[in-house]
Amino acid sequence: MSLRRYSAALLVDALGAGLLRPFLLLYGLTVVHLSTAGTGLALSAGLLLGLIAVPLTGRWIDSGARGWPVAATMLIRAAGIGLLLQASGPVVFGLAALLLGAGGQVFPAAHAALVSSLVDGPADRALAGARALRNAGLGAGALIAAVAVTGGPDALRLLAAINAAGYLVAAGLVLSLPQRGIPRLVRPEPVEGPALGPLLIANLAYALCFGVLEVALPALLVTRMHAAPAWSAAVFAGNTVLVVAIQTLVVVRLAGHPRRRVLAASGVVLACSYLGFWAAGESGALGPVLVAAVAVPYTIGEILYAGSGTALVAAAAPAHLLGRALSRWQLSTGLASAAAPAVLTSLLAAGPAALWGVLTAGTLGAAVAVRRWAPAV
Repeated sequence: MSLRRYSAALLVDALGAGLLRPFLLLYGLTVVHLSTAGTGLALSAGLLLGLIAVPLTGRWIDSGARGWPVAATMLIRAAGIGLLLQASGPVVFGLAALLLGAGGQVFPAAHAALVSSLVDGPADRALAGARALRNAGLGAGALIAAVAVTGGPDALRLLAAINAAGYLVAAGLVLSLPQRGIPRLVRPEPVEGPALGPLLIANLAYALCFGVLEVALPALLVTRMHAAPAWSAAVFAGNTVLVVAIQTLVVVRLAGHPRRRVLAASGVVLACSYLGFWAAGESGALGPVLVAAVAVPYTIGEILYAGSGTALVAAAAPAHLLGRALSRWQLSTGLASAAAPAVLTSLLAAGPAALWGVLTAGTLGAAVAVRRWAPAV
């Protein structure tokens, strides 16, 4: 019952986020009337500063909290949207971006810790199901918003208000769950050993895969291949549908394999897909079609990575240090995600060989490190 109620909270949260998150840049431009550079700077700064809250949340989780950290991420983002609705200049918009960034960066670690406390035994399947549910909610919300934004600034304000209401409802559902915490840790212990340390470093290369879908492929399709923007939208939509359709199935089918092996395999699949994107970019008129085709194995690699990485950290960390372990995993993921736009566009400017060559080599190297040194669970 608790897991079902939390699933409802996740769906409400994701639907609301899907209404606005893809259009935050547009909100800054058309509602607050900021420049493109100023809006992008505020959003990036919010994400980077939001990482400061991640270690603090890890310690909060390790003090025994489970539901409150998740609810806090939703309440903080609701407050950020409240500021967004009042914004008429860069200062208030920047504060709103900071709260939204902090809530977004903290959520994954708090969410994984709460899910781990709601299930008996390994949380792999529950985490995979939750990710598929969130992707479905985000996709549905984004589709609704894509139609609604044609109404202009007033429509964006309405979407923001609905988003805030969704966060408040989701927070209420989370706080209604029975709180199954753990005893407070009296004497802190180090959570990182030789195994977890290489895993966090390797994750920096793995996590760039999310930027490939959102940054590198759209830039490649539009600027290098001169394809219509619809191709980028089609690839993104196909990725979302595949994740929703097969994420849980794949995780369940691979449940008997060591998570370390699955995570290493995901790096190999991702690296091969990067080589495929490189070849597709050199294929002339057929290029966009081939990019869409290669996006299928890329998505499978992403599913393997997302389905095994967090579960590996959760399984390897001592129960009383779960929060700190998950927060450090999220720090490495968040740093890679924040750096991805600058890193990937700079590599693409140097040429497709630089972009795909660096990504392939880095991800293969990370896969080797994971296979050799990651915790054997």
